[in-house]
Amino acid sequence: MAIHPARRIWTTLEPIHDVVYFGAGVKEAGVAVGLRGYWQTYFAFRAAPLGPVGPGAVTAVFAGFHPEMVGKALPDAWSRASVSDCLAARSALATGLLRSAGAADPVAARAVDLLLPALRRADPTGRPLFAANADLPLGDDPVAALWQVATALREHRGDGHVAALVAAGVSGPRALVLQVAAGKVTEPVLRNARGWSVPEWAALVEESRAAGLLTGEPHAPILTGQGADLLTSVESVTDVAAWGGALSALTPEAVEEVVVSLAPLVEAVRGSIVPPDNPVGTGR
Repeated sequence: MAIHPARRIWTTLEPIHDVVYFGAGVKEAGVAVGLRGYWQTYFAFRAAPLGPVGPGAVTAVFAGFHPEMVGKALPDAWSRASVSDCLAARSALATGLLRSAGAADPVAARAVDLLLPALRRADPTGRPLFAANADLPLGDDPVAALWQVATALREHRGDGHVAALVAAGVSGPRALVLQVAAGKVTEPVLRNARGWSVPEWAALVEESRAAGLLTGEPHAPILTGQGADLLTSVESVTDVAAWGGALSALTPEAVEEVVVSLAPLVEAVRGSIVPPDNPVGTGR
């Protein structure tokens, strides 16, 4: 079966965006602007385009994090570092990491030119993380611009994915359990990265079992046919929304050139920065 062009773009842009989560020096970049530790840096850097928002808004738009985990980082982060400092620090961090992985200015500049029609024509309706990132200036550095365009379009898809989950009646936490059952990521990695305790996770698994979405042992659940169909449907809706809401502005030739031209960088990032088993689920 042919891969949807929106998914081809996502598998190309997601690893580029992800360097700011998994690359060396993330915590240090946050500490340098006054933040405390890795997770405060994560939440402040990713949420910064929205402004100094509180934990409720971030829990809602990030979808899947334990509220208490978010509450440990926000709003305290904003008393330690400004939004503008966070934006500058995350851009510098991502740019340096991509250059260390081999990002070249001419390739980055060409990819930005090809992707800009999607960014400029994208529908922001119901997509707060996309809209906030799309409002940010790209600047003159082509590698920094590539990371920012990749980030905006990645968040466009992410916002649409959350909407697809809501429409399917799937909460953010339950979606995590289903992704583990689907083999996208291991339970310890995802559970710990999203702040859920072992008993809380077990309760989420049991909820999904009761709904007919999971079977098997509680500590090693697998998707039922109903669960697999649900995930397939959500991913299909996500692809369609990403394409119709933004990426359809790209010609087939532009999609192909973006994917092919950035493939060496993506492979380098996967090989040296993004771990195979990661909470984003892009390594498997």
